[in-house]
Amino acid sequence: MTKLNEKERDGLAEAQFAFEKQRKEPLDTASHVRNAVARFNQVEGVTDEERDAAWKRIQGAARKFNVDLHETSWREIGRKKT
Repeated sequence: MTKLNEKERDGLAEAQFAFEKQRKEPLDTASHVRNAVARFNQVEGVTDEERDAAWKRIQGAARKFNVDLHETSWREIGRKKT
């Protein structure tokens, strides 16, 4: 995964984060999109509405960077497929 330094992170617009207000989980590269999905359930202090909005941003970034998502909803993250 590419690592952002403080200056690079501060240079990102709010819209480039899954959780805009909190500026959590950047979505500026394919690697960061995959990381945002992997860490999605670890984000604390957000509402389900904020999670819904963040998931939509992740889906858009995944399309942009050609990242395959196996989940259609954030509620499916971590569930076993049967």
